[in-house]
Amino acid sequence: MISPEEILETIRMVEMENLDIRTITMGISLRDCVDASLSKLKQKIYDKVTRLAARLVPVGEELERDYGIPIINKRISVTPISLVAEGCETEDYVEIARTLDQAAAAVGVNFIGGYSALVHKGFTTGDIKLIESIPVALSSTERVCSSVNVATTKAGINMDAVAMMGRVIKETARLTTEQDGIGCAKLVVFCNVPEDNPFMAGAFHGVGEPECTLNVGVSGPGVVLNAVRKNPNSDFGTLATVIKHTAFKVTRMGELIGRQASKRLGVPFGIVDLSLAPTPAIGDSVADILEAMGLDKCGAPGTTAALALLNDAVKKGGAMASSYVGGLSGAFIPVSEDAGMISAVEAGALTIEKLEAMTCVCSVGLDMIAVPGDTPAETIAAIIADEAAIGMINKKTTAVRLIPAPGKQVGDYVEFGGLLGRAPVMAVNAFSPAKFISRGGRIPAPIQALTN
Repeated sequence: MISPEEILETIRMVEMENLDIRTITMGISLRDCVDASLSKLKQKIYDKVTRLAARLVPVGEELERDYGIPIINKRISVTPISLVAEGCETEDYVEIARTLDQAAAAVGVNFIGGYSALVHKGFTTGDIKLIESIPVALSSTERVCSSVNVATTKAGINMDAVAMMGRVIKETARLTTEQDGIGCAKLVVFCNVPEDNPFMAGAFHGVGEPECTLNVGVSGPGVVLNAVRKNPNSDFGTLATVIKHTAFKVTRMGELIGRQASKRLGVPFGIVDLSLAPTPAIGDSVADILEAMGLDKCGAPGTTAALALLNDAVKKGGAMASSYVGGLSGAFIPVSEDAGMISAVEAGALTIEKLEAMTCVCSVGLDMIAVPGDTPAETIAAIIADEAAIGMINKKTTAVRLIPAPGKQVGDYVEFGGLLGRAPVMAVNAFSPAKFISRGGRIPAPIQALTN
């Protein structure tokens, strides 16, 4: 039984604390679209995506009206295109990216993810074709998102792929110079990538997923922030309990919307992703939560411990509210998409090195960070390697989404608008890792015992 107080509390969360469903993402398998002919492959992909997702946006809008809860994004993820296109007799994978873009536009979603490859243990011919095509694919489409998994705990780190991604990111930035390198905001490099992640730019429909499914990502930094602020003097045990209760309520709303969307669309319900997803809006910031715990500024000593408490409490509370939790399920700490993180960088409290330390205890990784445009590809590759090592050793997902802003230096800004926000260009360690990166090969997987 839901009490009137709970209804009023939810209304307040939506109206005053920026509570929303961040995304409902339809996952679509394209494995049955495989064809040796490029034209037939493109037609099959377009037909299947537009058929299955035709009602995704209208149903999302219906649910917003019926329940009074904003659903910010309606999106699609598909089978990694490197798998779907492998048997196609073509060198031009960009044509497939354009087909995905057209299908996404036809059904009205703002992003479609899955222009992806999984190369943690090595490359196939199709993997290499896809990765080499990423810069042109992202610069010549509007809605397509791309991801590459370069490492896992069981396989180690494919350092050849890491080096390649450093070059791909630089080239993607160059081809989107007029928009501050926005192509890189649609490209994620992963370690231990989850197959059911509803959040872009890393979403794709994994090979273990069903024909079609619906995954939900909730938000809620503003709600958690308000709960923390109401308990300024609580000890950490009490504070963790407060956050758990809040996460439970937020996740229950996500479960409700996800199941209703699944029912109305006639596709199986997948997972709720518990990630706290910030926005550039004031009061919707993960950094503000950490500061409300008692830190003078996000990035100060104690920030990693505060984030660990927050992340764990959100998972514990959310897991109680849903039978199917998946995706990334942690706290996102993107710079450009979080007003508090931007403020911390501007104040000199938050550096890339501190962000890297924070990623040891949360999802997803170094996210939406602008660096100087003249940052060498080898340095970007080395940052990817560092982040992948954290994920590999700690058996968790980590990722890197860096934007080497063309023509910009430390102190300048990149402007993307909307949820992607704006970001100050951050300093990068100037000492070169080029010789290290040039070794190539694969860093072996870690031993699973002796975990100290």
